[in-house]
Amino acid sequence: MVSSARALAERKLSEALPRRWRHVQAVTAKAERLSLALRIQQDREVLVASAALHDIGYAPSIDATGFHPLDGARWLREIGFNDRVAALVAHHTNALAEAEQRGLDKELSGEFDREASPVADLLWYCDLTTGPDGQAFTVEERIAEVKERYEPGSVVYEFIAGSASVFAEVAKRVESVLPPAQPM
Repeated sequence: MVSSARALAERKLSEALPRRWRHVQAVTAKAERLSLALRIQQDREVLVASAALHDIGYAPSIDATGFHPLDGARWLREIGFNDRVAALVAHHTNALAEAEQRGLDKELSGEFDREASPVADLLWYCDLTTGPDGQAFTVEERIAEVKERYEPGSVVYEFIAGSASVFAEVAKRVESVLPPAQPM
C-alpha cells in the first residue's frame, strides 16, 4: 500500500506541483520516522500511505471542488484505494472545520468517517510540523507560515487561525508519547 501511495502522489504532484511534492515527501518521511520511533506496527502502512496521499487533492487533475481533502478522498475512493486511508485524507488536519466554512461539511462528514485515533493525530502532526518546502516547523511556526500566505478574512486564514487550539492539543498528545529528543 505504501509504495502504491508514493507512486500515486509522485505521479500526480511531482511535476504539476513540485513545492507541494516536497512537502508531501517530507510529511511521509516524518510519518515513517515516527512510526518507527513509536513502534507502530499494525497501523504503520495506513499512516505512511495517508501521509503520502494527504495532499493529493491539490493535483490539477483531481481538484474538483477546490477543497483538497474532499477532492483527494473522493478520488482515492473512486480508484479503489484503501477506505481508511481515504477517510484519513478526507479529515486530515481538522479539515471538517474548513469544510464548514466552505459549506462542504455535510458532504465531507456524510461521505467519510472521521477517525479519532493516534494514527489520525500522527498524520495531523506530521503535516502541521512540516513546511511547504519540507522544512521542519513547530506547529506555531506552521500556523504563522500559512497565515502569511493567505489574506485575513480568507477561508484558509480563518480556518488556520480558528484551529490553532485544536492543533496545539494534537501536538501535545503526540509529543507526550514521543521518545526523548524525538520532536520533528
